[in-house]
Amino acid sequence: MGKIHKRRKALLTGGGALLGAAVLAVGVIGFANSASAAGSVKGMDVSSHQGNVNWSAAWNNGARFAYVKATEGTSYLNPYFAQQYNGSYNVGMIRGAYHFARPNVSSGVTQADYFVAHGGGWSRDGKTLPGALDIEWNPYSGGTCYGKSQTAMVSWIRAFSNEYHARTSRWPVIYTATSWWSQCTGNLGDFTSTNPLWVARYASAPGTLPFAWGYYTFWQNADSGIFPGDQDVFNGAYDRLQALALG
Repeated sequence: MGKIHKRRKALLTGGGALLGAAVLAVGVIGFANSASAAGSVKGMDVSSHQGNVNWSAAWNNGARFAYVKATEGTSYLNPYFAQQYNGSYNVGMIRGAYHFARPNVSSGVTQADYFVAHGGGWSRDGKTLPGALDIEWNPYSGGTCYGKSQTAMVSWIRAFSNEYHARTSRWPVIYTATSWWSQCTGNLGDFTSTNPLWVARYASAPGTLPFAWGYYTFWQNADSGIFPGDQDVFNGAYDRLQALALG
């Protein structure tokens, strides 16, 4: 997320799609397949590419939630994380952190621990969303699927998810694209009963959802717009966003 390389953007403006499912500790909250059907909340996601963000302006323009990049692999920390994560909170937004996965450099457990140790934790303050796992096209060398078989990729994602849950009591949001998910997991893993999923398709609708999910929670629908960074929508009313934060 943040600064999109050309191949990823082309896929997201074409047939690629992501989806989300909202899951609370007591069970699954269902959302409509269309954000407009049940109301929606506007938000954004940012990384170091946005630098110091004018959060007051974003709030005044209607943003009510934000996801902020915290970590990548086990060696990268967003140098603007504090300004972005605390700044969004201070203006009243519900915010969360996300981790860019690099499955070819270390295990899912190791990266979940690194994420939690560097801003990816969760607290029941009503203002903190569960952390998100950004698992998508590899922007570095090593192939689209990071050199992993479909079975190995599913195992890596599950290891990250299980460790994050063990450390925080929350299941991480999974950010991915339908085309990447199909190619790199082979639709072998079913995460629908646990992980909220995040739609990323730059079009007028979220499109086909990844394997087994019947609804989405977040939809990233553009890489620029009224807010800094990527433009997002929560698929539900504001009280449902609050419920997701509260767990």
